[in-house]
Amino acid sequence: MDRIMPNRLDRGFYKYQEEFEKKAVEVLRSGWYVLGNEVRNFEQEFADYLGARHCVGLASGLDALWIAFRVLGIGKGDEVIVQGNTYIASVMGITINGATPVFVEPDEFYNIDAEKIEAKITSKTKAILVVHLYGQASNMAPIVQLCKRYNLKLVEDCAQSHGAKFNGQMTGTFGDIGCFSFYPSKNLGAFGDAGAIVTNNNEIAEKVRVFRNYGSEKRYYNKVIGANSRLDEMQAGLLRVRLSHIDELAEEKRKICERYQNEIHNDKIILPKIRSGATHIWHQFVIRSEKRNELMEYLDDKGIGTIIHYPIPPHLSEAYRYLKITKGMLPITEKYADSVLSIPLYNGLLREEQDYVIEVINSF
Repeated sequence: MDRIMPNRLDRGFYKYQEEFEKKAVEVLRSGWYVLGNEVRNFEQEFADYLGARHCVGLASGLDALWIAFRVLGIGKGDEVIVQGNTYIASVMGITINGATPVFVEPDEFYNIDAEKIEAKITSKTKAILVVHLYGQASNMAPIVQLCKRYNLKLVEDCAQSHGAKFNGQMTGTFGDIGCFSFYPSKNLGAFGDAGAIVTNNNEIAEKVRVFRNYGSEKRYYNKVIGANSRLDEMQAGLLRVRLSHIDELAEEKRKICERYQNEIHNDKIILPKIRSGATHIWHQFVIRSEKRNELMEYLDDKGIGTIIHYPIPPHLSEAYRYLKITKGMLPITEKYADSVLSIPLYNGLLREEQDYVIEVINSF
């Protein structure tokens, strides 16, 4: 058997090769490559899929995050609450605007522990950034209540949760703004960098539309100092193809993860849990082990690739040394960083490859 990579994007392409290629040629022949019909149609289709009023396509998920806080007017002197165990882009969305991240420990589902948020709220707190990590929806009900009680903005980082729900409602639609990444490895992945902001607020949507295009409402008339962050026609067109298959793609991953959940039996390994009321779209299948590094080496020797999401929590990264949060201050976050491991998971993972992964993990 060939080496099993932790992720493979070519199989997801071949599954719908004809449709992708037909769409690519269509876009090339259209002669219109920036902010045209493909972007408009994708924005409408993705908003409809989520049950949101507006979707504004952007160049990346990081752009969605920092532009979200920019249009909400959050900056220097303001604090934003975010979980400790996230990808650094979540935190960059806050700090690019000069605001300060305030970290909260995660719960057993790897998402922000809603019970621990209130203690971190101060007079400087302006927003809560919820990250639906690995594809599972966070515990939104108490967080929405907190935002109402303290008059805080609610931003969701849905880079890994396209289509995940909490109590039947799609992630990205609970707060003021939902931020999406369509990086190629995501469940709704483009063929390059791409992102979007989703909102039910007409004014926010209009501000983002103006901001993404140099702050220009009509050509050469600039309202604000904006950015160049536009989803391009090619990515939008290819995303429309993938979006039309999103349910079957999610179902395929769900079945693989159901096998992992039911058939991996090893007392050295902790399997992921799903919160009652939440759905998981399995961006990653993340296990934990006290012997993580040995396990990684063992799997590598057997031809199975793995990835750590994420080995260094943002507060311990060199980039955020200035926050002066030292090792030991976020023990749960740090424990997860030392023990999590993502095993192979992607659309097109063959049954015999799944069998092999399960068998090898069980024999560790």
